[in-house]
Amino acid sequence: MTKALITGGSGYFGSLLINKLLEQGVSCISLDISDANDRPDGVEFICADIRDIQAVKSAVDGVDVVYHNVAQVPLAKDVDLFKSVNELGTENILKAAHEAGVNKLIYTSSSAVFGVPDINPVTEATRPKPGEEYGLAKYKGELMCHQYQSLGLDVSIIRPRTIMGHGRLGIFQILFEWIAEGYNIPVLGDGNNIYQFVHSDDLAEACILAGNRSGSDIFNCGAAVFGSMRNVLEDLCDYAKTGSKVKSVPMTPAVLGMRLTSALGLSPLGAYHSLMYGRSMYFDITKAQRDLGWKPRYSNTEMFIESYDWYLKNRELVLNQAGASHHRSAVKQGVLNLIKRVL
Repeated sequence: MTKALITGGSGYFGSLLINKLLEQGVSCISLDISDANDRPDGVEFICADIRDIQAVKSAVDGVDVVYHNVAQVPLAKDVDLFKSVNELGTENILKAAHEAGVNKLIYTSSSAVFGVPDINPVTEATRPKPGEEYGLAKYKGELMCHQYQSLGLDVSIIRPRTIMGHGRLGIFQILFEWIAEGYNIPVLGDGNNIYQFVHSDDLAEACILAGNRSGSDIFNCGAAVFGSMRNVLEDLCDYAKTGSKVKSVPMTPAVLGMRLTSALGLSPLGAYHSLMYGRSMYFDITKAQRDLGWKPRYSNTEMFIESYDWYLKNRELVLNQAGASHHRSAVKQGVLNLIKRVL
């Protein structure tokens, strides 16, 4: 039986990945700074900070595969944490895995390493060009992966588009709450920027397939069926039937306002959100489909509808209970609570 260490195992994607691995008979260890209320029976939990190299070395002992998901996400808006967790933490897990002779390490990177791409679709050959601190930290993690590949560690990098799926909260909780209440939803400009998401189940499948495959590589992962930002939001509003409509707002002043309110701590949105919400971004996923045999099942619209339905079903619990990570928690709306009333 394969033994896997999942860093960030209490987070949104890490906890889902554990469940998928268990279904395939993999023995799982979760490493995180806090335990998850829904951790399955039989999954060992190690309470440790990824920045603690001795704890990390102890955790990888006897492990076959490491799935490295720990990261401070854009909502954290803390450059020091981006550097210490996303960079130093990644270096620690790579060093420990190499010294322990781990068979395979999967690094969950981010499409943020590309910033605003010059050309779409983005491929694995597209040169990364981060546009803000979170993306830069994730890219530096990739560079460390390449360094340890050269030392003989088998590392594959998975770059997901924006993750969606049942239980996904964070800034999407704000979107779902606005629609549930019947408020209008803004898009920047005409909202016709092409924007691809990826369902967490599909992403987990890609990670597991890559974990079972020898040889270091990079795979970009996103939905096979997607359209514009306006398309997916209008589809969700039509489905919800709460009276919510998609409304255009001028892009330049909106972006400036997003940056200012974020910098002042008045909004939960981070630099990546103002950079990308009105921009086109989508991957060519041919390589992952061909080399991994990966078949993403969810379209943008399907994953948004499923996620919204989950939110409605669990709304009371979500609003009254903090999660183990930004992506598993409700978010304080700040100034957005006022803005929604004027759209």
